[in-house]
Amino acid sequence: MIIYGVALLAICTLAGVIVGDLLGALLGVNSNVGGVGIAMILLICARLAMHKRGGLSKDCEMGVGFWGAMYIPVVVAMAAQQNVVTALHGGPVAVLAAIGSVLICGSTIALISRTNKGEPLPAEPDPLKAQVAPVGGH
Repeated sequence: MIIYGVALLAICTLAGVIVGDLLGALLGVNSNVGGVGIAMILLICARLAMHKRGGLSKDCEMGVGFWGAMYIPVVVAMAAQQNVVTALHGGPVAVLAAIGSVLICGSTIALISRTNKGEPLPAEPDPLKAQVAPVGGH
């Protein structure tokens, strides 16, 4: 059931917005800085921590997985609303920040994938195969 992931998503979103606002205030920017990205990272970390401790039922894990996957289109839609031309005219700091964040994220993903010696998460069952009952007792 997808509804189980909504509470965890809401908590992570609120925490991300609060941390993003605080980060914006610390940087002297009158805006939320990275709140959605922080919320996404919190959601991933919470899902992994709950899975590791066994506190995640199958339904809840599927719900959290669904909302985690939905975050990508949300981030793309939010980024599409930003005015890139204005950011480029604002100075090289915006371009350097974008390039730096891409390099840091790529390096972090490469580092995690190379150092992760743990067992991978189990494959999710195919929902179509699980719901189809054999006809005629075969």
